[in-house]
Amino acid sequence: MKRGFSLKSRLYMLLLICVVPLTILLAYLLIMTNKISSEYDGIVRRITKANAYNINFKEDMDYVMYIIVVNSERAEELVDTEQPHRMIQAAREVFGELYEEADSEYAANRLSSILKSLDTLENRVEEIEKDALVTGLYETNMERLDLNIRVLTELIQEQIQYYIYYETTNMEELRMGIRADVESAITAITVILVLILLGAWMVSRRIVRGITEPIQRLCEAAQAAGSGDFAIRAQDEELDELSVLNSSFNQMVEEIGHLVEDIRVEELNLRAAELRVLQEQINPHFLYNTLDNIIWLAEAKDTEQVVRMVSSLSSFFRTTLSKGREFITVKEEEQHIRSYLEIQQFRYRDILEYEIAIPEELYEYEIIKLTLQPLVENALYHGIKNKRGGGHIRVSGALCQDVMIFKVQDDGIGMDGARLAQVCAMLRDGEQEPEETGGFGLFNVNQRIQLNYGREYGLKIQSTYGQGTEIWVRIPCRAEKIKRKRNISKKNYTF
Repeated sequence: MKRGFSLKSRLYMLLLICVVPLTILLAYLLIMTNKISSEYDGIVRRITKANAYNINFKEDMDYVMYIIVVNSERAEELVDTEQPHRMIQAAREVFGELYEEADSEYAANRLSSILKSLDTLENRVEEIEKDALVTGLYETNMERLDLNIRVLTELIQEQIQYYIYYETTNMEELRMGIRADVESAITAITVILVLILLGAWMVSRRIVRGITEPIQRLCEAAQAAGSGDFAIRAQDEELDELSVLNSSFNQMVEEIGHLVEDIRVEELNLRAAELRVLQEQINPHFLYNTLDNIIWLAEAKDTEQVVRMVSSLSSFFRTTLSKGREFITVKEEEQHIRSYLEIQQFRYRDILEYEIAIPEELYEYEIIKLTLQPLVENALYHGIKNKRGGGHIRVSGALCQDVMIFKVQDDGIGMDGARLAQVCAMLRDGEQEPEETGGFGLFNVNQRIQLNYGREYGLKIQSTYGQGTEIWVRIPCRAEKIKRKRNISKKNYTF
């Protein structure tokens, strides 16, 4: 099906519409600002250099040369006679740099005149310094001071002032140019910003409508699904992302519909399984045989054994019924299998031995009623009884993080590979076997655990023909009252 631009592409388009013009505008403003700043800094720097000689150069030069003429013999004591040369050389360097930087013919001519005047001034200074030491030339030197030195310094100062005036005029022109540039920039910025805002508004409006309207339709479909209408489907959309979202939503709704139907069926199976488990456990043959044993013991006047048998039978049925509760504590479940094994050991005392090793740390946790007893019964009737000689049943438990691991182990006849694979497939696929095959008890316990706790819990079985069988039970830790969280480091059972 034909698609439009993806949401990512549209957002990039919006970003380009905003960023590219703004980047160009920013670059233009930076270039213009840098140019204006450079021109302004150059003018100010040139005016500052020239103005330094406009203020003090004439006065300092005239004063030093006057001292040299008037006090020719003591001139070196009163002033630094090399100072005029240094002042002229420093001025020549400054105005020489300004000449190199001159940006117009007028400025170059002015600066050239200043440099020539400095050269002439230096020659006149040297002449006066030589004649100042000759006796009888005082009047001549004073005349030279007035006509050469003072006139030249006055000329140089005047030329410097013309140059400063020229640069000041340039600054005014620059100011007017800046004002014109700023007005142009404001106009350009206003137009560009309006275009950016208009383009961004149009694109964003389209993007927002392209997102919100499909999401609104998806929300309406989700509300319908939440009300139980699992036949609802979200329609296809132009945006790739929303199309994927709607497709996933449709798959999810379809899967939820199947799961709801499966849960309904599993709930019916759960109730039927629980009822059948109770019926299975209250086995009339087991009750009849136990009562017959009690009668035989009574006739033999074995009162102690009669009391033990009746006590065990009473405890067994008390836990089996448990006032209709579905969950009991691990301690009650342990007492249930202990009562069962005590009764069965009296009947099969020649072939049955048992051991229960469930730590007290597990006693306070809850367990589904009749979880371990069917497994013990399965070990006795399908393991120990089918083996020659005696057998041993061991029930143990441990806590691994937040999961309880129970193990029912027997050294009975065990199962061959084909039978073991059949039982494992039954537990994995949830396909119930007939009761006569010996798999009904395992199936029943496994189904009840998974229906109550989830598919990650349940039974695992290992068996070797002629050696015995091990059944692992994995259920989460749950308790009505836990005063503190226990960190019990037990053997790391692998499940």
